[in-house]
Amino acid sequence: MPEGPEIRRAADRLFKAVGNRPLEAVWFYPPALKARARELVGCRITAIDTHGKAMLTRFDNGTTLYTHNQLYGVWQIAKAGERPETNRSLRVALETEEAAILLYSASDIALWKNEELAGHPFLSRLGPDVLDKRLTAAAVARRLQEPRFMRMSLAALLLDQGFLAGMGNYLRSEVLFEAGIAPTRDAAGLSIDERNLLAKALLDVPRRSYRSRGIRKAAGMRADYITDTPDGFAFKVFDLAGEPCPDCGTRIRRRELAGRRLYDCAHCQR
Repeated sequence: MPEGPEIRRAADRLFKAVGNRPLEAVWFYPPALKARARELVGCRITAIDTHGKAMLTRFDNGTTLYTHNQLYGVWQIAKAGERPETNRSLRVALETEEAAILLYSASDIALWKNEELAGHPFLSRLGPDVLDKRLTAAAVARRLQEPRFMRMSLAALLLDQGFLAGMGNYLRSEVLFEAGIAPTRDAAGLSIDERNLLAKALLDVPRRSYRSRGIRKAAGMRADYITDTPDGFAFKVFDLAGEPCPDCGTRIRRRELAGRRLYDCAHCQR
């Protein structure tokens, strides 16, 4: 599943293609939305925001399209009137005079009035977004001390979207390595310095991944997340089992923690 940085980069690309231009055609696959497509024709997309792994396409008529890619959903950009050859099922098409943005294979799609969006059953359970510039390391450190989070293992906590939205599996391994903290520990057992290091890494690593415009070539990553630019985000431990730790040379290990694969250094992470 894509993580926060990948969803945010996709939103940026989509808005660049169709943002602030009148929609010439709108099409929805979900039966509940088909009849509402006509009310969006002529509207403009004023923003495409993200909250964690959810995408929020905002129209100038006071409504927002909520979509979540889950495991298989993917957005594509095409010229107006064109549809890429694919075996995927088209779910949403938003088309201007020049371009179309197309959502394939997703099932979590809904159109909400802006004033009601805070009550969305998924969005209302999310924690702060790690890419939100207003979120500070001090606020994350305080969140680590909340009773509902402090007794969870860090391996589980860093996948909990109610703690911080946008985190995911590769970010979990990379954050814990950068902070030098073992994934089996919990927040309650961290010293003040360790808690501050972890809080800082929880913001620095996802934001660095977002700024990199993609991940350097890596096994198991979807092609649209990969970049060949020199400043692409490079994994230090994720998916590198058996390779030497970049800091100490100890072989990186792979473990199954909180139901997902995790990579760490037994020497550097205590």
